[in-house]
Amino acid sequence: MRRESATVVSLTGEITGSLLAALGRSGNVSIARPRASPGEQEEASGRPLSGWEPGARAMREAARRRSMFVIVPDDPLAGVATAWSTMWEPAAGPGAPQAFEARAAETLAAWHDKQFELPDYYIVTAPAQREVAGPDFYLGPLHAVRPRRVAVAGVAAADAAAQAALLLDTLRSLEHGPWWPPLDELLDAVRHFYAGALAESVAAE
Repeated sequence: MRRESATVVSLTGEITGSLLAALGRSGNVSIARPRASPGEQEEASGRPLSGWEPGARAMREAARRRSMFVIVPDDPLAGVATAWSTMWEPAAGPGAPQAFEARAAETLAAWHDKQFELPDYYIVTAPAQREVAGPDFYLGPLHAVRPRRVAVAGVAAADAAAQAALLLDTLRSLEHGPWWPPLDELLDAVRHFYAGALAESVAAE
């Protein structure tokens, strides 16, 4: 469990640079992006990053911040989330479940190696409240496991400043709840989550 004083929030969905800039102008919010050490940069230069690595580096950067809220527009579970959503696409081939298991295994290994911890909360940005296209990893299995750790922010406002204001309201309304289960348990719940239950899961928020 994380014990830093700041509340770390991973932002997923529709995210623009102008929205992040507007959020960063708030006095109690900072934005954490991946920052690699020289050794990490050299290592990464010869190979593609694994799906968990950008989010893990962003989480390490977030741990250095002391603002009330730290927004992380990256997620260590990003690769798992993409692979899970792909499984439910009509055009997904028979290899999609194996691809999901491969992403899950490498992410779990990195977690066991203490490369990252999960954020305190996830906020999913959407054009309008509860308007999400297709099976969503965060509003589906993650929300089902820890409903108070996943929130939706409708960002239908036209300009970045108004969108940031809506997101700030969502930040202030986040509820306390049980911490995330161990990642192996969380991934097992993801495996057994049926995407057709997504609408019911979100409606129960």
